[in-house]
Amino acid sequence: MQGLARAIRSCQETLKNAIPKDWHARVTASKDSIFSRFGSVSSSIDIREKGLENVTVADVLMTKGEEKTGTWLSCQSNDTVYDAVKNMAQNNIGSLVVLKPGEEQVIAGIITERDYLQKIIAQGRSSKQTRVGQIMTVENNLITVSSDTNILKAMQLMTEHHIRHVPVINSKIVGMISIVDVVQAVVQQQRGELKRLNDFIKGEYY
Repeated sequence: MQGLARAIRSCQETLKNAIPKDWHARVTASKDSIFSRFGSVSSSIDIREKGLENVTVADVLMTKGEEKTGTWLSCQSNDTVYDAVKNMAQNNIGSLVVLKPGEEQVIAGIITERDYLQKIIAQGRSSKQTRVGQIMTVENNLITVSSDTNILKAMQLMTEHHIRHVPVINSKIVGMISIVDVVQAVVQQQRGELKRLNDFIKGEYY
């Protein structure tokens, strides 16, 4: 994971050095000029156009789609490990936020594939007789982010704590991001940067 972070920083520096210092200003001026000809234009800027320093966890959650932030992101601490793992498998995800029993959606911790492998399979325990609360990472040790956390900060947290899944919490659970989501956001943004540089070289911008 640390190697990935170094590679991303290296790629960013390469792009930064390759692009003329006033390039972003020229592109912005060009866009403003075009928009002024046709009046007010409403457009949503995607990750490729924002730059990593401006990409937030909320942007990443939006690219995952609404179905990725459904109720199946969580389970309860009194559920069996078997039911929790079955939930992960059915939805092709690697972790679940664990909530305390009740309707308030109070977070108790997180359960991941790693917990299942290390604390159930490796120890020969029964997943049908073990409760999620017995093997989860408890709330006090939980690493979380909010929807306005910068994506590079999220990646730093994952790298430093050697984790692959981070709950997104804004007073209550709103989603989950993984290291795969972070890498995809970085790759998408870098592709956009390369495309803009290529367009600039070809004279696509004024």
